[in-house]
Amino acid sequence: QVQLVESGGGLVQAGGSLRLSCAASGRTFSGYGMGWFRQAPGKEREFVAAIRWSGSITYYADSLKGRFTISRDNAKNTVYLQMNSLKPEDTAVYYCAAAPGLPGLSISQYDYWGRGTQVTVSS
Repeated sequence: QVQLVESGGGLVQAGGSLRLSCAASGRTFSGYGMGWFRQAPGKEREFVAAIRWSGSITYYADSLKGRFTISRDNAKNTVYLQMNSLKPEDTAVYYCAAAPGLPGLSISQYDYWGRGTQVTVSS
């Protein structure tokens, strides 16, 4: 089992920034790809970003490229999501997830999920 706990969400004005963190515990974090997803009210959960275990390769939703950056610190068993130039449409609950091996864009590829952290962007 891998336990994931997100933090760093909150209320921010449009144009502002937030940095989300996801701390992993439990069985070894080694080898897991990590992803961030988000779910807005009344909408399906959608892919945001993912990063391979090595940290050398990252993936982003096309609409978020240039504003969001995913990174990880394996020594701390933590993955981050830096969000800049936030917009009201970024308002959602943000979830981190862990995938054995290569991470992908599909929810079904991830075995473990955190409970999420709320991000609210005011206009």
